[in-house]
Amino acid sequence: MEYKDAGVDVEAGRAFVDQIRNLVHSTFRPEVIGGLGGFSGSFQLPGGFKEPVLISGTDGVGTKLSVAQALNCHDTVGIDLVAMCVNDVLTSGAEPLFFLDYVATGKLDKQQLTQVVAGIASGCKLAGCALLGGETAEMPGFYQGGEYDLAGFCVGIVEKSQMLDGSQSQVGDIAIALPSAGVHSNGFSLVRKIVSDKGFSWSDRPELFGGQTLGETFLTPTHIYVKPVLAARQAGLEIHGMAHITGGGLPENLPRCLAQGQAIKIHLHSWSIPPVFQWLAEAGSVSHQAMYNTFNMGIGFVLLVPPHQAKQTISYFKSENIAAYAIGEVIPGSGELVGLQKNTGVRTQESE
Repeated sequence: MEYKDAGVDVEAGRAFVDQIRNLVHSTFRPEVIGGLGGFSGSFQLPGGFKEPVLISGTDGVGTKLSVAQALNCHDTVGIDLVAMCVNDVLTSGAEPLFFLDYVATGKLDKQQLTQVVAGIASGCKLAGCALLGGETAEMPGFYQGGEYDLAGFCVGIVEKSQMLDGSQSQVGDIAIALPSAGVHSNGFSLVRKIVSDKGFSWSDRPELFGGQTLGETFLTPTHIYVKPVLAARQAGLEIHGMAHITGGGLPENLPRCLAQGQAIKIHLHSWSIPPVFQWLAEAGSVSHQAMYNTFNMGIGFVLLVPPHQAKQTISYFKSENIAAYAIGEVIPGSGELVGLQKNTGVRTQESE
């Protein structure tokens, strides 16, 4: 018997690497040393830092992958994979330098996984980081035909004096929110349960979605906030904290950028909630509290800025064609969010 008889095609794996080589090389930064195919990737630290600090992050895409696989649409989940990692690294004030991916599948489908890697490469370009390498594991019997899983790993860099770790936030700081593109990559176990249990199809076109199908709406990739946020800091805007709004929504993620003895008071209705969240709340009979504890509710990233820079920050992002909203302020407390408990329903862009 040969390895191929067990379901692992080594030659197909080599052909796949050759097929994605140009995609990977298209993301390279000047600091990349060597090419694709070695045992490891090499990256020279950029110059100009007095006390460079490396910031790392890792994440996956979760069960959103099952939607992509059900619809045979694989060119956006790679963007999600990169976004989940680089947005986390960004919260420390770091610039993402390089990214590595791990792809596991039951049987290597070159066309399918090339789409995935093309999405990863697109995400790396949006974040300005190099796709330094990765691993593709063919695991017959562990994954079913057509199934794959993704994990990503990112390393960034920041000057130690510019690193954000929560201690910089101050009572009175204003929380400025940048909008999400929708559900992003969290809460999909609930999304899929609603679609399945309530008899919907991914090809359905709810009136709220403006002609898009459920599948198209929910596969919208996660926004990558790296370049505009780093540019805002370089432009001189003072930022005391950042939060990436992922699993657990605002209640779990926003307090992570606070110092001890602080909380955040949220002003409901200070931002527009995309219609997809109204649809989920109504179709799944999901409570107000569960919606905010599961989904980002239209907010993908939050910046804490001093009060005197709030209007300037909002104006800056609007000048870059990025909506920004003042949604609350830092107050004395013990890490809680005040103001989300009010059962005031879900107000959407359509109902304003």
